[in-house]
Amino acid sequence: MFSDLMIKLWNDGILQLGVWETVYMTLISTAVAYLIGLPLGLLLFVTDPEGIHPIGWLNRIVGILVNAFRSIPFIILMVAMLPAAKAIVGSSLGNKAMIVTLVIAAAPYVARMVESSIKEVDLGVIEAAKAMGTPTFTIVWKVLIPEAKPSLITGAVISTVTILGYSAMAGTIGGGGLGKIAITYGYQKSLKDIIWVCVLLTIIIVQVIQEAGMLVAQKTDKRIHK
Repeated sequence: MFSDLMIKLWNDGILQLGVWETVYMTLISTAVAYLIGLPLGLLLFVTDPEGIHPIGWLNRIVGILVNAFRSIPFIILMVAMLPAAKAIVGSSLGNKAMIVTLVIAAAPYVARMVESSIKEVDLGVIEAAKAMGTPTFTIVWKVLIPEAKPSLITGAVISTVTILGYSAMAGTIGGGGLGKIAITYGYQKSLKDIIWVCVLLTIIIVQVIQEAGMLVAQKTDKRIHK
């Protein structure tokens, strides 16, 4: 049923290492992407012409930059950012370099996801906070983020799954994980069983992330517990 190479990859722990590298790259990249994308998304919302503190020129500049990076296909952006990865981590190969490219690719996507989540907050809640003279930063920290928490978590799950897909492509330019295994041992050696095992393992990882994320989102949704 399985090729000899497939069995060897399993017995030698290479497949298990691929799973770990995929999860590691995905979670680290998502966390760092949110450290960048969350403030950007909030800034896009706050400075919007209809936001709580409109700054037209700043909103346009940030919006153009976010859209520019989002419009570049990931495989092209990944190659283009290799010099930046080398400058930051000292190498353009390996998982550390891939994490840099994943963050650069994912942060603009996260920013738009965050902006979309914040826009779901009831305007009445925001207006009430403004009417009481609440400072902008306090509205963001105490009103917008808590009210949008379920949507933000759902967006984080979607972003994580998207970054997981990106990480598979990273295997084409020196990254590790299941993508590299599928390409190096499966595609290049024409062993379909290795490819499909990598696909199956990726699906399992996605399902675990999806189920765990949705469970957390449901538990933080006040509408469900009323």
